[in-house]
Amino acid sequence: MDIAFQTRKLQKIFNSKKNLKREYGDRMTRTITLRLAVLKNARTLAEVPTTRPERRHQLVGRQKEQYALDLVHPYRLIFRPAHETPYTDDGGVDTNRVTAIVILGVIDYH
Repeated sequence: MDIAFQTRKLQKIFNSKKNLKREYGDRMTRTITLRLAVLKNARTLAEVPTTRPERRHQLVGRQKEQYALDLVHPYRLIFRPAHETPYTDDGGVDTNRVTAIVILGVIDYH
């Protein structure tokens, strides 16, 4: 899957282990690196596991077109499709057609 970043700053942080460690610490850096590998190796969003440890899940409300992956509790890696969101006939997101994402950040939304 193609991965882009919402901001240049975020891209700079995520593309350098040194910057990731400075921003998030060792444990979070290891987890973020693992989640990015899963995302990069998936051809579509449907291939990203919905079970732990990744636990891909769609957000609700104003963030309904965004997704999250579990990191070190309570933090989540938040992202959205990079292209126009494809929908199924029943109104859900067609994760089989999402082939590119934009990373929005690491957030504790609890």
